[in-house]
Amino acid sequence: MNIVNQRLEDLREVMRREHLSAFIFPSTDPHQGEYIPDHWKGREFISGFNGSAGTAVVTMTSAALWTDSRYFIAAEQQLRDTEFQLMKLKMPGTPTIPQWLGSELRNVRSPEVGLDGMVNSVSEVKELIAELRKEGGITLRTNLDPLALIWKDRPAIPSNKVEIFPLERAGETAHDKIARIRRALREQHADGMLMTALDDIAWTLNLRGTDVHCNPVFVSYLLLSSKDVTLFIDPDKLTPEVSAYLKSEGIRVDSYDNVRKGLKDYFEYTILLDPNEVNYTLYETVQASKLKAQGSLSVIEAESPVKRMKTVKNATEIKGFRQAMLRDGIAMVRFLCWLKPAVALGGQTEITVDQKLTALRAEQPLFRGISFDTIAGYQEHGAIVHYEATPETDIPLRPEGLLLLDSGAQYLDGTTDITRTIALGPVTDEQRKVFTLVLKGHLQLQNAIFPEGASGTQIDAIARMPLWKNGLNYLHGTGHGVGTYLNVHEGPHQIRMEWKPAPLRAGMTVTDEPGVYLANRFGVRLENTLLIVDAGETELGRFLKFDPLTLCPIDKAPIDKTLMTDEEIQWLNDYHQVVYDSLSPFLDASENDWLRDACAPL
Repeated sequence: MNIVNQRLEDLREVMRREHLSAFIFPSTDPHQGEYIPDHWKGREFISGFNGSAGTAVVTMTSAALWTDSRYFIAAEQQLRDTEFQLMKLKMPGTPTIPQWLGSELRNVRSPEVGLDGMVNSVSEVKELIAELRKEGGITLRTNLDPLALIWKDRPAIPSNKVEIFPLERAGETAHDKIARIRRALREQHADGMLMTALDDIAWTLNLRGTDVHCNPVFVSYLLLSSKDVTLFIDPDKLTPEVSAYLKSEGIRVDSYDNVRKGLKDYFEYTILLDPNEVNYTLYETVQASKLKAQGSLSVIEAESPVKRMKTVKNATEIKGFRQAMLRDGIAMVRFLCWLKPAVALGGQTEITVDQKLTALRAEQPLFRGISFDTIAGYQEHGAIVHYEATPETDIPLRPEGLLLLDSGAQYLDGTTDITRTIALGPVTDEQRKVFTLVLKGHLQLQNAIFPEGASGTQIDAIARMPLWKNGLNYLHGTGHGVGTYLNVHEGPHQIRMEWKPAPLRAGMTVTDEPGVYLANRFGVRLENTLLIVDAGETELGRFLKFDPLTLCPIDKAPIDKTLMTDEEIQWLNDYHQVVYDSLSPFLDASENDWLRDACAPL
């Protein structure tokens, strides 16, 4: 029997015993992370689908998986020969999870749906409760983790050691950050807060870890009150040096599993819980403590103030970003100098070029690993937005067509994220046109000037306009924040079509990555990481602009110059001059010759 179908049988046996009509498996963990430790990959375990986003739902007679456009093709392949039906998010005719459950359970008497409250956020559970109630009074149960019963070889929660992120790289002590957080909490009339987002905890304490693939974070919770700070973490993760550091910063340590006890013992009058980050089980623990205290504890549901603090980089962090981008640019140029001749000689595949680029990055000082799994998509694979080559899908590269290469690295002083689409030889007229239109959108956004406080949604159309005029579009966001030797995806600010009201401020990092993906043909994406900087003040207020941090030439070979404006050509030439001036001192003669040609005026 297919292993996924066997797991469904095991799950349904548990559901029968628990009188559940369905069970929901999200892609998250107790910390609402985008990338999560293997221990919490329950959706992947039950469905076989390994994309980073998706929700699996299982009833006694059916199963379905919802995911977005990045994974439509991969999900179709991975769900084949299982009971799971693919539900394509944002596509016409796709029901929501509550709608689907309403239909599937319409003949079930008093249906009850289960989910694990430890891996679902407060906001998600509250919304689901309301929506299920509309679908015929379906009730939701949140106190069961069936994976604890059926996942026999479940990986353990990581126990890797934590390390100190030194002040010379952080630019601000943990003591001062905590003081800032407390001031922000007082402005919201909160005595304390529970911090659950792993990157927020790492940033606050100036610590880093290796518990999550590509993200230098560690599994923990942080509980702040007006006087105390408690880190809930597996004590085996703390070296004597880290333990001494935490003590010197006035931070108490308790076991990771004791967080619920810590919440029950919380002694203040108010506590802030971010409903998009705190899981429902811990929220319910606080609510139970509130009842026990006869209403003397008040819960403030609001966004964690740490999010916006973390996104605005200080001078030390910005310096680190520039140094990391310089080293990353050197590695990228060495890779691009090698690429086309190597492809012409034969023997290169999507996987081998990924390995080559990673090896060149690893030669750079302060390299700690990749910041996400490399996307190396040749020709039709480039149309799969989050394609990751496997031994089964890997294909050879030929000296023709387009290679889409989206990659990044973690350095001790910064995190990088860059996409280049490269012509490996002759390209079609269609490829040339699409490449140029994507480049136009990229440049238009990169060189935009906008009012301070504008949100990314308000400027997203700038990157899309050249595409829209030609009947083209893309379904992913145009840009995301980037952490300081932290997660490559950092919010709350984003540049995307969907409404995201987080304002853009000077000091934030954000990517600029428009693209076009034509199924079974090719894809194009171009991405730089940008720093938001001051653009001056007029009588109508302060304005901002972008300063490109990424230092790497954009391939000129597939550009149709007739589609470019004089201003866009000048922008590209100016950017290439900066790239050449910055990188050339660190390259040998042959690399310099290649870079000089790659950065020559268009």
